[in-house]
Amino acid sequence: MRPRTLNEFVGQEHLLGKHKFLANALRSGKLPSLIFWGPPGSGKTTLAKLLANQVDAEFISLSAVLSGVKDIRREVARAQKAGPLFRKTTILFVDEIHRFNKAQQDALLPHVERGTITLIGATTENPSFEVNSALLSRCKTLVLEALDDEHLGEILERALEDTSRGLGDLDVKLTSQAREAIVQAASGDARIALNTLETAARAVAAADRQAIRHGDIEEALQRRMILYDKAGEQHYNTVSAFIKSMRGSDPDAALYYMNRMLEGGEDPLFVFRRILIFASEDIGNADPQAIQVALSCMQAFQSMGMPEGVLPMTQAVTYLACAPKSNAVITAYGKSRKAALEHGNLPIPKHIVNAPTQLHKQLGHGRGYKYPHNFDGNYVREDYLPEKLVGQRYYEPSDNGYEAEMGERLREWRDASGSSEEE
Repeated sequence: MRPRTLNEFVGQEHLLGKHKFLANALRSGKLPSLIFWGPPGSGKTTLAKLLANQVDAEFISLSAVLSGVKDIRREVARAQKAGPLFRKTTILFVDEIHRFNKAQQDALLPHVERGTITLIGATTENPSFEVNSALLSRCKTLVLEALDDEHLGEILERALEDTSRGLGDLDVKLTSQAREAIVQAASGDARIALNTLETAARAVAAADRQAIRHGDIEEALQRRMILYDKAGEQHYNTVSAFIKSMRGSDPDAALYYMNRMLEGGEDPLFVFRRILIFASEDIGNADPQAIQVALSCMQAFQSMGMPEGVLPMTQAVTYLACAPKSNAVITAYGKSRKAALEHGNLPIPKHIVNAPTQLHKQLGHGRGYKYPHNFDGNYVREDYLPEKLVGQRYYEPSDNGYEAEMGERLREWRDASGSSEEE
């Protein structure tokens, strides 16, 4: 079911689209040595073969897991003979090139430099750390992206329709729920998607049925799939339950809904964005450390990746769920924004207006300003709001956590100012 031409290849438009790097290289008729860096099932091997066909090059494939320097020398010798004989460039494809040690990578270097071979290395690891700098500097690194849901759906449909190389002769169809289950399970990996589809399709055909259902996919995968439409009502319901569980200080329920989202195929960074928002919206100054914990855990996740990255996510969720709660921040924002919109550009009190020139000073800008640090406790009674809004209160700290201490301090200042509070 592999594509035979670049026209059949799905994905990586940022490399193959009009005027993109590979499209330009193919128009020139000559490929440079390349490193394909991308997740499993993103099409690294298939793309390398199609590029070789496109430029009419000899294609030789090695696995870094199974090959050594002896194998490299053998294939290079083969390329040296084939070049003059067939007047063809040789593309040497090395799968999992990051598994070659320094000596094995060094064995490639002189042949890449002389142009005896055009190297295409494939790796799932960051080549900056896993490929020798000398070899890396002679290759162009291209990042392949995980296939999105639309790409995977197209691959599945083609496989079901193709009677010569696919599953078209089985005459089976995918239900929408089964399609979504495969896409979720594949997580951008076309190989997983096709293997799952083939297993389910042959089982359904053997049972003399035509529709591949959600249960057939679970049977093919040998695990239960959570129904979760990332663009539908179930998505929003689960997110809502997740947030409300943290707001209700229930870490157990919050973790349950967190896992429902992750196992349903939700982007972990989407979950972290909701966690960060929650830390400010529902905790705020009741625990100023909360947003730092959330941000640090997100950064740890980005460094770790999956699956270990679920640990800092779990840490963040449990911390926030157990933290003291306050919505004073979002309430203060809403009230102050409403005042700004309703009253527009009210005159700023002259004593706190900037006075950078003598003319400004003559106009009274900055006159009478009391510098708080010149007074006991670094506080002095002063009105900072426009005259029409004096006495308005937007931020009202809660009695929870650290905000209770902030509230007491603020009440002392407000009492000292003698300003009347809005009922």
